[in-house]
Amino acid sequence: MSTASRLVQYAKLYQRTIWLALTLLTVSVFAELVGPFIAKHIIDTHILGIEKPWYQVEEAQGGVSYQGERFKRIDHLQDGESHGREVRIVQVGRSFAFVDGPVHLEGKRSWVDGQLVINNREEESHYAATQLSRTELYAFFAPQIKPVIQLLLLFFAITVVAALFHYGQRYMLQGAANRIVQKLREDVYAQVQRLPIEYFDNLPAGKVVSRITNDTETIRELYVTVLATFFTSGIYLTGIFIALFLLDAQLAAICLLLIPIMVVWVVLYRRYATHYNRVIRARLSDINGMINESIQGMPVIQAFRREKEMNAEFEEMNEDHFRYQNKMLNLNAITGHNLVNVLRNVAFVVLLWYFGGQSLGIGTVIEIGVLYAFVDYLNRLFQPVMNIVNQLANMETALVSAERVFELMDEPGVDVDQGKLARYKGHVVFDQVSFAYKEQEYVLKDISFEARPGETVALVGHTGSGKSSIMNVLFRFYDSQRGHIYIDGTDIQSVPKQQLRSHMGIVLQDPFLFSGTIASNVSLDDPAISRQAVEQALKDVGADGLLSRLPNGLDEPVIEKGSTLSAGERQLISFARALAFNPAILILDEATASIDTETEAVIQQAMEVLKRGRTTFVIAHRLSTIRSADQILVLDRGQITERGSHDTLMLKRGKYYQMYQLQQGGETAATDQVKSTLAVTDM
Repeated sequence: MSTASRLVQYAKLYQRTIWLALTLLTVSVFAELVGPFIAKHIIDTHILGIEKPWYQVEEAQGGVSYQGERFKRIDHLQDGESHGREVRIVQVGRSFAFVDGPVHLEGKRSWVDGQLVINNREEESHYAATQLSRTELYAFFAPQIKPVIQLLLLFFAITVVAALFHYGQRYMLQGAANRIVQKLREDVYAQVQRLPIEYFDNLPAGKVVSRITNDTETIRELYVTVLATFFTSGIYLTGIFIALFLLDAQLAAICLLLIPIMVVWVVLYRRYATHYNRVIRARLSDINGMINESIQGMPVIQAFRREKEMNAEFEEMNEDHFRYQNKMLNLNAITGHNLVNVLRNVAFVVLLWYFGGQSLGIGTVIEIGVLYAFVDYLNRLFQPVMNIVNQLANMETALVSAERVFELMDEPGVDVDQGKLARYKGHVVFDQVSFAYKEQEYVLKDISFEARPGETVALVGHTGSGKSSIMNVLFRFYDSQRGHIYIDGTDIQSVPKQQLRSHMGIVLQDPFLFSGTIASNVSLDDPAISRQAVEQALKDVGADGLLSRLPNGLDEPVIEKGSTLSAGERQLISFARALAFNPAILILDEATASIDTETEAVIQQAMEVLKRGRTTFVIAHRLSTIRSADQILVLDRGQITERGSHDTLMLKRGKYYQMYQLQQGGETAATDQVKSTLAVTDM
């Protein structure tokens, strides 16, 4: 399905509101377009209509009084009403003359020796005429004042109605647009929850954020501004062309040439604009990703004095973004306002040629109103054209953004399963499990072991040996390519991921805290975890000291990542979180690696509380922390090279023994160095 089709599908969710808004828009547009017709009627009928034939009538028939006689204009006579001779009121320059008899009005008018002369190049006609005073002229115009006022009031009423309907359609259309984008953002965010962890390994967080925020905001502009403008302009154009055909079909047909010109215009514009906008959105996404990464790594950047290099890299991206923005600017300048003005001027030249060269004459006063209406409609015609042109750039930007958003939504993911799984005992079996992040590059090779309920299994080994990968496949952040993993005899591949993880907990080396409070970070706002359970979990892991020093206790605000708390305090909160969720299987991923020696004692005690009654997997670098583990697995290059308890492995004097001795030796040397320093200080 194309990007445009998918955008239409979202619009269909609120199609009733949209159709109602478009109905209101249609009414408001046609109400506005009535205005020039009213003006035409006022000009042709009530102002220039004074030059129509007038007839002498009886006093009882009403009419206009002039020199003891009464006269009625031809269009004011009733059907079958008797009348006398014909007279005319003729404009000559800025004055008006009364002619007692019919007059051929076509030609140039002038006063010669007190007579009205009309010269139409072929012949010259002379008429005895009397110049009218202002009072006399007003008498002939007086019958038109009331209908003119009525028409002006009608015009005002129509304008008010059009404004109200226009407000209604704009409110409803933009309301529907906001609803559409709200639904789109919800779907995008829900899709992010469905995506596997490996997707985020390959795409920087800043780029994901850019698609959820920047790109969806651009799509909002598509619905709120671009499509609203296109709909409005389309209805305006339709109404204007209908009005033009009612006025003069031949000239309106000439104006229809604008439509193919606009189509070609849009096709050529999109050919270049689509490419430019793709690059612009990609560069903007890169910039967001880099900014996010720079903020996250600012301590490292400043510590290693890499500010200039990072700034240079940013400037390179920014310059590329600027260059393509300028290309779009040039494209818009060439195809935008200037081209519309050229078309407008051409249309006016055609209009003047048509009226001036073919049908406009001094006597053809009926055409003056038509000319006015045509000029008015042509001015109105180019406004929607201008609006469409001005929105082409926004349309292309929005379509490219939509393409990027739908690309994210098309990534294969797993639907969040709301089902419940009975708490399992925690009997874990790995049966010849092999796993590779990249095809054929296995980081786990034929891993087999068993962890009985309540046991503690420690995983040790050098960096890259596969310790964390075992946890990744157990949690099903990634799925193994070969072998099977069983929990209580059930293959985990047959269990929905969300149900599988419902009885698992994890404590990371660098615990992540969310913006909120300490209480919300422990419960993660799960309604099943009461405030009392949160307090008890914090107490059980030894976080009483932390709470006692905080002015708001459990309700103490936590800012992003818990940066106002120490590493040990963040770790205690993450322990309390794991304890509050009461998992059957617990993973401790180097939970003491970044903790100072003083805090480690508190953390170790918290770990013992956590492990009680649970199958626990401990990934550890400090081997002294896993001496009490029921089973220690020594990993090397994705394989288990040794297994057993601490004492058993020490007796074997293999790799584990060497690692332990190396760590103990390093710690002893460090202790001796501290003692030596203190001795020198005392002297």
